[in-house]
Amino acid sequence: RYAEVGLPPTFVQDNVSRSRRGVLRGLHYQLPNAQGKLLSVLEGEIFDVAVDIRRGSPTFGQWVGATLSAGNKRQLYVPPGCAHGFQAMSATAVVLYKCTEYYHQSAEQSVLWSDEALAIPWALPPILADKDRDAPLLRNIAESRLPEYSAP
Repeated sequence: RYAEVGLPPTFVQDNVSRSRRGVLRGLHYQLPNAQGKLLSVLEGEIFDVAVDIRRGSPTFGQWVGATLSAGNKRQLYVPPGCAHGFQAMSATAVVLYKCTEYYHQSAEQSVLWSDEALAIPWALPPILADKDRDAPLLRNIAESRLPEYSAP
């Protein structure tokens, strides 16, 4: 069923993240070694967001968001070249994300979660890691540090 909607046939790494209510992770991406991510919630509920940050993309700077939960069993696919973030909405949330590329710490990049140009309506006051609190605005990231769009 994933192939029918154009998702990649292979994922190389599975990650599990556990967060408490209000924890906001993101907006993260890798460059090089861009990752596609298929997200599911195993416990609790999150508000999940993908932002198109591919230079030259017709949807650059636009985002999509979805509420994912263990109860609704929805999934979100974040294509390579998009930044990803989520906020735990329940007391605890356990998130599984399958990745199309291995994690490379040296390739990790971030966009500020509260970038006013993106206007993402996070629902709760955020609990943030330093790397997320200190991330740059999208407009302040050099083009060379953004993924490049290639038309399908």
